[in-house]
Amino acid sequence: MEITGRMAKARLAVDIGGTFTDVALQHNDALFTLKTPTTPEAPADGVMMGMRETLDRAGLSASDIGVIIHGTTLATNALIERRGAVTALLTTEGHRDSLEMAYENRFEQYDLNLDRPKPLVPRWLRLPIRERINWHGDVLTPLEEASIKEALKVIDGEGVESVAIGFLHAYANPSHEERTADIIRAHRPDLAITLASACAPVLREYERQSTAVANAYVQPLIAKYLQSLSAQIRNAGATCPFLLMTSGGGLTTVEDASRFPIRLVESGPAGGAILAAAIARDVGDASILSFDMGGTTAKLCMIDGGEPTVAQNFEVDRQYKFKKGSGLPVLIPVIDMVEIGAGGGSIARVDALNRITVGPESAGADPGPAGYGHGGRDATVTDADAVSGKISAKRFGDGSVQFDLSASQAAVVENVAKPLSLNSKDAAYAITEVVDEAMAAAARAHALEQGRDPSARVMVAFGGAAPLHAARLSQKLGIKNVIVPANAGVGSAIGFLIAPAATHIARSAPTLLSEFDPQATIAMLNEMFAEAEAIVSGAAKDQGFSRRIEAQMRFKGQGSEVSVPIAENAVKDVEALSEAFLQKYKALYGRAPEQQQIEIVTWTVSVSGPESPLPRGAVAGMALGAASNTIESRVAINPSTGDEIEFSVIERSRLSLGSTIEGPAFIAEAQTTTVVPPSATAEIIDGGAILLTLGSAQ
Repeated sequence: MEITGRMAKARLAVDIGGTFTDVALQHNDALFTLKTPTTPEAPADGVMMGMRETLDRAGLSASDIGVIIHGTTLATNALIERRGAVTALLTTEGHRDSLEMAYENRFEQYDLNLDRPKPLVPRWLRLPIRERINWHGDVLTPLEEASIKEALKVIDGEGVESVAIGFLHAYANPSHEERTADIIRAHRPDLAITLASACAPVLREYERQSTAVANAYVQPLIAKYLQSLSAQIRNAGATCPFLLMTSGGGLTTVEDASRFPIRLVESGPAGGAILAAAIARDVGDASILSFDMGGTTAKLCMIDGGEPTVAQNFEVDRQYKFKKGSGLPVLIPVIDMVEIGAGGGSIARVDALNRITVGPESAGADPGPAGYGHGGRDATVTDADAVSGKISAKRFGDGSVQFDLSASQAAVVENVAKPLSLNSKDAAYAITEVVDEAMAAAARAHALEQGRDPSARVMVAFGGAAPLHAARLSQKLGIKNVIVPANAGVGSAIGFLIAPAATHIARSAPTLLSEFDPQATIAMLNEMFAEAEAIVSGAAKDQGFSRRIEAQMRFKGQGSEVSVPIAENAVKDVEALSEAFLQKYKALYGRAPEQQQIEIVTWTVSVSGPESPLPRGAVAGMALGAASNTIESRVAINPSTGDEIEFSVIERSRLSLGSTIEGPAFIAEAQTTTVVPPSATAEIIDGGAILLTLGSAQ
């Protein structure tokens, strides 16, 4: 448990992004933050550099840290870039091609050149095993161990480093998968092994296999990385717990993360959603649109009742940005959000039809935007923002980064202005309008899927690029108020400091309500809770747990389910289960069919420790109570109209609680800049956050 008082241990959070590695250090009432370039070839180097520099700024040593919390894009990048281990899949004889057949449909019906992600395991490494279990868990064909030994010959001959085992209906009876794993371990103890029945013990053969394969594909890489980073942290003098942020918004141990690294794929964005949810509770507003825009992607998430929605599945590497079915499905708990390739480093080009396109390709950390001066030649969103006047070259990164405005201008001219016969300012404005409209379209689509209205929400904007684009995006969505939290540039890392230790466990047990067995279900849920609490106790000792149950339910014959929260005391009450489902179904679809049987397909339990409070107190670099004044004026493009107007530039550290700024203005800080457009006002509210109130666009 954390020690309180003057000698309290510090809490350190590190978030590796595609362009920057963000660090947040909380010690007593002080918060120290840092953005440092990500080191793609050796990501642990960026973590350790950021940790050392932040500790130096705080006047602390590694031994003063009470907990380190880490989120990383390493698993996601390995899947997208196909840089994982040589992986084999052992599956039920006759089912080796289900991984490639996928859903057996066309997610984009009229695209004759349709592409879908290639399977992570090629056909010659998808190895059939003679066995068969039915959906009740009954053995139809005993496991033939000779077929496993034949598969081992291929595994040895092909240099396989990791194995996924995914048999038909193993969620109902994992004995064949477990015996197969025992045989493989006896023969090759060096192999990483993933069981689908442990990784995703739920219905749906293709999704379960895809999840197991994805986990196996990244497991050696992530396990090696986490072991190396843990050793470096210990060698630096830190003896504290080292925890990982999961996609579902909770913290877990290195051991659990090494076993199931697939659960880390959206760890960074999850931290941002946790921050936005904490702010939602803090300001008493139940409806929030979380907007996180970093160097590579933009993430948008709907938050209601102070809690983000957790989905039970996710798609990695979508080939079509909004098309379900165009990516690799993974059955993991994940905070429900839409993510698009629209970040500060997203590359702008002119296509064959003379249209400006932005992303999903990114300049990343190396070489980065042209303005970073590392040899980049492509025009990025950051370069367009600089040419538009939103970014001050001399104040970029608090002056620690030598931003080259002329390089940004040259990149915008060469890649966009010349092909379209525009001047550099108009080209830069066009780039920012395209990326803002892409994000607005993503937000509208995400809200429509959930039957929600984005215009009725308050936006919480964070990430290095979000405050630059939040006002314009809000205007496009009809949103009137935007909150930019203190230290917004490292918002996801601050979210890590808030997140509770937590885990989610799902298990399929299909049954009609008319045949429901309460006692058997309660026994299964108790087993699931015990498993979850054992995981969480490793990350949150002696802190107490909260528990939650959800049931994925549907009408008999339907192909998809509705996730329904269930009170623990209602599990044994069939009428209560039926009523909970009908209420949720009607809320989503307006009505429910009559005289249809209801089926429970999957149960999910969640166990979490306590959430830490939102960091407050002395915001690093912010002298609350100091006088507000303009440090300079700058001519820049009005993001609402494209005209050049004069903006006042105000240093955020000089603003006091209650200070009000009239637009047009830029509120500058070390890690980002908040754009206050004409007819808008900005006020510093409790905790040092900026509250933007937008008027009509002009």
